[in-house]
Amino acid sequence: MRKILISLLVIPFSVIAFGQENDSVVINSEFLNTDSNLDSLVSTRFSQDPVTEDSPFVSEIDSSQKQNDLPDSVYINRLRNIPSIFELTYNDIVKRYIQVYTVKKRGIVEEMLGLKDYYFPLFEEILDRNQMPLELKYLSVIESALNPRAVSRCGATGLWQFMYGTGRLYKLTINSYVDDRRDPVASTNAAAKYLRDLYSVYNNWTLALAAYNCGPGNVNKAIRRAGGKTSYWDIYYFLPRETRGYVPAFIAATYVMNYYKEHNLTARSATFALPESVDTIMLANNVHLQQVADVLQVPIEQIRDLNPQYRRDIIPGKYSPCPLRLPSQWATRFIDLQDSVYRYKNDKFFSGEFKIIIPANYRSGRGGRQGRMDSYGPPPPSGDMQRIYHQVKSGENLGQIASLYRVRVSDIRYWNDISKNKIIAGKRLVIYLPKKKTAKLQTSQGAEAKPSAMNTKEIVKASDFVYYEIKSGDTLWKIASQYPGISDNDLMKWNNLDGESKIKPGQTLKIKRIN
Repeated sequence: MRKILISLLVIPFSVIAFGQENDSVVINSEFLNTDSNLDSLVSTRFSQDPVTEDSPFVSEIDSSQKQNDLPDSVYINRLRNIPSIFELTYNDIVKRYIQVYTVKKRGIVEEMLGLKDYYFPLFEEILDRNQMPLELKYLSVIESALNPRAVSRCGATGLWQFMYGTGRLYKLTINSYVDDRRDPVASTNAAAKYLRDLYSVYNNWTLALAAYNCGPGNVNKAIRRAGGKTSYWDIYYFLPRETRGYVPAFIAATYVMNYYKEHNLTARSATFALPESVDTIMLANNVHLQQVADVLQVPIEQIRDLNPQYRRDIIPGKYSPCPLRLPSQWATRFIDLQDSVYRYKNDKFFSGEFKIIIPANYRSGRGGRQGRMDSYGPPPPSGDMQRIYHQVKSGENLGQIASLYRVRVSDIRYWNDISKNKIIAGKRLVIYLPKKKTAKLQTSQGAEAKPSAMNTKEIVKASDFVYYEIKSGDTLWKIASQYPGISDNDLMKWNNLDGESKIKPGQTLKIKRIN
């Protein structure tokens, strides 16, 4: 592709502007290679790649179609006769863009002519509602070639080529399911508001168009570099290169959409023609476009073309009401068959929807700390294990209870949703033991576990220890004297007691068995 040539020293020419009031000579400008500019401004409906002269959509040009023989006066008179509040400037730059549209890119223009009867009335209605010039509808021609799925190299998307940040600024929904930049209604509303805001800054539609393309910052910079001049053609050389061709391309698009018949251009119908009459149904449930297509027995491509904002063919109405646009004759049928649409292969299309999945190691708690009802952790023992209960007595701690039943302290904490070692006298603790051991302890399912002969000096022979329940009047020395080879210091060591610890009746002491 040839580079843009800027001629600063050769043959100046007049720039004539036609508008609501202006019909005068403005300034001298330059001659450009407009093919490169147009390729960067336009993408076809069926491809996101830049259009080249080798594109299969470009028609063959015969000698009768070449427009170089048309005198400038023809273009000037035609532009003058277009009712517009815009300055429809004419110069060699605009002429070159007109020739690109009417000669070199005829196929693209014919594709757009096949789409304009659907999109332009929609644009006009929204622009009129926002009290905006209806000619702004032609901006979509150079922005996207009327392709709602067009994506530029820098990520601008949709009919009006919104960047992500600008789209969000103007309240367009953009997420994994929906991209309102591709929604003809939502994006046109946003474009109308954005253009209105730009016009309020410059009070000049040509500068507003330039700012729409390159941003207000670049336009303001160009105005400063031009010494404060605010005419588009005065700041022309100080604008970014692509923006220099933006306004001429807009003027050429306005021309060709009004005079395409004079250039023997005809509308080229798409495979699935977009209908002129469309109804919108707001859905409050999730639905896949394939469900709609199969139940209504219509091609899904037509439904996609009417609803291009749905990235994955899913309308996520369950999260927030979403529009479904259908030809009017299908909308009534959808309402009649709505329940059938939702049920049709629902498990297939929405098998990955959010579900509550309970892990295998989940268990229901018994209150726990701070009233927590559920907890997670290793599952309780199963198989030959049986649940028993132990009622905590005054002075008992988890270590003593764990030693009593030959289980780990961490198991008791988990089984009873306990975070610390502190336990309260009278609380019932769940303990899981082998069934043989529970039989030996003379317990039953759901009954409190009480070691046999609990009121005697020697209680349960578990592991290497025996246990003694303290009675009224007992002291450590008195208890130790009942066990040969045991001292009161041994009792203090085995039970984590110190010289200031006091023992109480009902408390259990661990005593190491000496063979």
